Amino acid sequence: MNSKKYLIANWKMNKTVEESVTFIRELLKNSKLYKNEVIICPTFLSLDAMRETCLKNGIKLGAQNCHFEVQGAFTGEISAEMLRSLGVEYVILGHSERRNYFGESDEIINKKVKAALESGLKVILCIGETWEQRNNGQKLDVLNNQLKFGLKDLNSEMLKKIIIAYEPVWAIGTGKIVTEKEISDVSHNIEKFISAEFKTNFKCSFIYGGSVDVSNVEKFLNLSCVDGALIGGASLNADKFRSIINISENLNKI
Repeated sequence: MNSKKYLIANWKMNKTVEESVTFIRELLKNSKLYKNEVIICPTFLSLDAMRETCLKNGIKLGAQNCHFEVQGAFTGEISAEMLRSLGVEYVILGHSERRNYFGESDEIINKKVKAALESGLKVILCIGETWEQRNNGQKLDVLNNQLKFGLKDLNSEMLKKIIIAYEPVWAIGTGKIVTEKEISDVSHNIEKFISAEFKTNFKCSFIYGGSVDVSNVEKFLNLSCVDGALIGGASLNADKFRSIINISENLNKI
């Protein structure tokens, strides 16, 4: 779809501020500016400490979550406006861990998507099915529902700021890998859904996540339908993440 690939590091609840700064310094050793879009999503605490080094070296900052209100009595929450003030450009929303562990419904995720877009953030919207749903033949119904409600009330222009991340729940951190055909089928299904729902031929950027590492990322990025990868555990190690980035850079030259 796009010639530029997205390499998105989701650190989840890992790394102190000091560890985050050390990571960036290690990652950038002997590195040049990247052609692809490298996005690091640390904890909220590390965003400010990482900002200057990241932005000077062409690395974009992302957040792992945001609240749907601009301000108010929401103890412990962070608004999209606050993220923008720290130089954040992207935010991950709808991740299965937010859905499962924190009870985020499609309605809440949709509110967050709209708040993020209104604040000028780009959204990485995660969708994915469980192992049971996959085996019961419910996968496409589940994904379409997550898309339908996650993108509710958006227009075709807003879609240009949406990256759809397919992260099957059963593949996250398990070592289980989706087949290339499954990924292609999901991408095609998303295209059909958006075409029908929004009456447009525009194709959202489509990335894959779920046990992505140095050994398999090239396989995913070589798929014509895949615009990048959402990387968890492998992004916590500077050497591994650099290797993944370099693989994508070499593919970009072909």
